[in-house]
Amino acid sequence: MIHWIKKAALCVLLLLFLSTIFVSVYCWHLSIRVEKRFSGRKWQIPSTVYSDTTFLYPGKKVNMGWLPEKLKKLGYHETIELPSQKGEYRMFHDRIDIYLKDLNMPGKQQKGFLAAIDFEKNVILEIWNMEEIKKLSLLELGPEVIMQFFGEDRELRNIVSLDTIPDDLINAVIAIEDNRFFDHFGVDPAGILRALFTNIKHGAIRQGGSTLTQQLAKNYFLTHERTFKRKLNELFISIAIELRYSKNEILEIYLNEIYFGQKGSVSVNGVGEAAAFYFGKDVENLTLSESAIIAGMIKGPNLYSPYADMGRCRNRRDQVLNIMRVKGLISTEEAEIVRKEEIQTIGYEKYSKTAPYFLDYVSRQLRELYPDTILSSMGFSIYTTLDTEIQAAAEKVLEKGLLRLEDKIPSLKRTDPEQQLQGAVVVIQPHTGNILAMVGGRDYRVSQFNRITQARRQPGSCFKPIVLASLLDDFKPSDDLSNEETTYHLNGIEWTPENFGDMPASSMSVRDMLKLSCNRAAVDLVVRGGPDRVVKSVTQFNFSTEFQPYPSIVLGAFEVFPIELASAYCVFAADGIQMFPLSLKDVVDEQDNLLVRRHMDINSVISPAKAFLITSMLETVVNDGTARSLKHMGIDFCAAGKTGTTNDFRDAWFIGYMPDFLALVWVGFDNGESILSTGSGAALPIWADLVRSIPGSLSQNRFTMPPGVVKKRICSESRELAVTRCTNNYEEYFLEENAQKTKCHIHSTAGTIKRFFNGIKNLFQ
Repeated sequence: MIHWIKKAALCVLLLLFLSTIFVSVYCWHLSIRVEKRFSGRKWQIPSTVYSDTTFLYPGKKVNMGWLPEKLKKLGYHETIELPSQKGEYRMFHDRIDIYLKDLNMPGKQQKGFLAAIDFEKNVILEIWNMEEIKKLSLLELGPEVIMQFFGEDRELRNIVSLDTIPDDLINAVIAIEDNRFFDHFGVDPAGILRALFTNIKHGAIRQGGSTLTQQLAKNYFLTHERTFKRKLNELFISIAIELRYSKNEILEIYLNEIYFGQKGSVSVNGVGEAAAFYFGKDVENLTLSESAIIAGMIKGPNLYSPYADMGRCRNRRDQVLNIMRVKGLISTEEAEIVRKEEIQTIGYEKYSKTAPYFLDYVSRQLRELYPDTILSSMGFSIYTTLDTEIQAAAEKVLEKGLLRLEDKIPSLKRTDPEQQLQGAVVVIQPHTGNILAMVGGRDYRVSQFNRITQARRQPGSCFKPIVLASLLDDFKPSDDLSNEETTYHLNGIEWTPENFGDMPASSMSVRDMLKLSCNRAAVDLVVRGGPDRVVKSVTQFNFSTEFQPYPSIVLGAFEVFPIELASAYCVFAADGIQMFPLSLKDVVDEQDNLLVRRHMDINSVISPAKAFLITSMLETVVNDGTARSLKHMGIDFCAAGKTGTTNDFRDAWFIGYMPDFLALVWVGFDNGESILSTGSGAALPIWADLVRSIPGSLSQNRFTMPPGVVKKRICSESRELAVTRCTNNYEEYFLEENAQKTKCHIHSTAGTIKRFFNGIKNLFQ
């Protein structure tokens, strides 16, 4: 008997020895796996795309309804008291107090401070730095998040270090989830027994026995299946984690990993992202109440979320506070004060894609630099040129304008959304090339085809200024052009250009040709100037179109991309310099290292003097020509622009600009059907609506005359230098080297004598 007992004991010891060796080897194997997993990239962080920043300054017009909405999108929340934390603001009818968030961008680092902005009739009067008690000439609000590149997991996560997480949040998490965290070795036998007893007592699962380390092991390395094998692996992995890492390291990884609910189809992970999603704050600014709420959600994020059930969330918060009080982490007085606090969230807003056509355009550029796997995992910060206020206004006015045109001309309405009347808008800053807004179609959900960057359309009369710019060495704004009906023979084909509307004069000046958009006079300009020369010069504007030396080039017969047409017009607004359209500014990695900086590509196309002459003539188009209806639409400031309409009314255009703002509007059908309206009737009102809706984005500066331009007074009859007897005259601009030198032959003394003798001669005939 004793022999068998000894034999059994030996077997047990041998089994224990072998089990110990197996467990040790297995734990060693797991520790290598843990080390490999944790030493590499722990999470797939989506890259974030940002808009441009927003500048506020004295004198800027501000829509008081827009500003709070803007602040909300930037993660600010309103308070009734004077803001005491970054990300808070207080609003009055004529003042706003705002505690600015830190600004951390390439070349722009600024600590947040308390500022005050005073208004008078929606105009910024003064801006104050309330901490230093000094006036500011400029205030910069940070960029908005407009897109994120998600991987398959679709996780949002803002990585934070343990030393930025407030003690209240750390204490709350440990108290409610694992109060013996700093005492156990990854597995807590006492906790398991306590949970088992509690569950048996209540006849239901009321308490779990998993430690924070076990939860981390499950989330990182295992599935959520409920099997003995999975649970055993969880225990071993937990021990391996504890052997390799300190408690603080484990806690930091856990707090960045844990799941905190859904933002639409995207999951919110980690306390950093939870703080922003629920309270619009950086994690270090969380209050005790907010910390208790976040800690309480770990057990069931979609159950205890303040967005799901405020009452249940409050009860869970109070439960966490009570446990913290019992464990001496907070006082009874603190717990009572916090229980009385109302829960204020920043407001739930699903992830949505702002400016989708613009973002598609940016995404194509990014994918030329990085594959999708990098963009969805490396956490890049991508800064763009987008102005979200102008973008929202452009989207709104385009839809409004198309509906208005359909109401005016009911035959344009289509029941099939894919066959609907379309439109497109692009807004560019001429001197930088920054694309401020881009709307590539009526509804992105229906059609993702970007009509600004992907559609080739005939520009119609919008091409006349570009052609004229190439011939200013030979033609002055006052020179005569023929408006006679003329037939041209081109490659054995007869072609007779026709005017749009009644233009009875047999001739007109170059300025009037643009003002009235006279086709016959424009063709006369090209024929006299030389079509081959025009093609060579127009190519310098960087169109991708292969132009042919036909006189019809001046009428916009060759198709172009709207983005290229807008860029060409920027030349006139930017003193002859072409800044290529820029949408992507900087790409920064997680360590704030600058990876990509898109510099402005500059191309000198024409002289500043020639650019000014074209602008001067396009101002006449707005003041007295085909775009003069702008004055009746409330546009009473300096602007230049050109309408365009193609054959059979297939395309309607208006391109208008000021020194620091240019917008192109196109309206038409994708299949080329007639829209039964002109550029001035269909596109121009949309442009007017746009500039009226963004007064704070327009400086309303005037165009200034550069060196190389001279101003002369011209007789309207002879189009020569006016003399004393010229009663009908006007001021005209000329290139200095090509200025009008001949005095009026009609009203000069010699001219008067000549007319006298001609009159006598006629009497005797």
